Amino acid sequence: MTLSADIFWSFRSPYSYLATRRYRALAERYDLTLNLRPVYPLAVRQPDFFEKNHPNWLRYTFLDVVRLAQQLEIPFMGPRPDPIVQNVMTREIAADQPYIRRITRLGQAAARRGRGLEFADEASRLIWGGTENWHEGQHLAGAARRAGLDLAELDAEAVAEAEALDSEIAANLAALEAAGHWGVPTLVFEGEPFFGQDRIDLAVWRMKQKGLAER
Repeated sequence: MTLSADIFWSFRSPYSYLATRRYRALAERYDLTLNLRPVYPLAVRQPDFFEKNHPNWLRYTFLDVVRLAQQLEIPFMGPRPDPIVQNVMTREIAADQPYIRRITRLGQAAARRGRGLEFADEASRLIWGGTENWHEGQHLAGAARRAGLDLAELDAEAVAEAEALDSEIAANLAALEAAGHWGVPTLVFEGEPFFGQDRIDLAVWRMKQKGLAER
């Protein structure tokens, strides 16, 4: 019996990036369907999030993701450009957010085709793996192709159906919150949330209790 779980995920989250290839490996190893459900990051949902957080939060997060990437042997660099347009000095979030809107809508369009996890993995390797100007040239086209998709088709849909895609993305967030969490990455299996890249093994343990088997 094929089991199914949802992955709530953000293109701006370094922890999402560091978890994604392990999620993808799970779907390849086990008789398991993982449905990517992208959400907009907190910077879009709560623009004052960074201003209200403890001053040490950003510094600690950067320290943590760098050492985690080293432990996992995953390439990691600050994105260029950041998917979120933000004043680094004041932490103010810009009203116009072209990068995160486009890439998240592309991710939802990919999810419509059952290739969301693959696209998220390939695109996030560009964003967080050191590719400068990941949003330009043929970078995203190559990521889409490696995920079995066509970027021109996804981009056309992201423009023509922006409102519908945003409604689906909002529904993803509502489903995440209904499952009992608000952050990413979160795997939800049978209504039970497993938040964070460090809860993947725990999620596998639970799914094995419900019959998860290798392919």
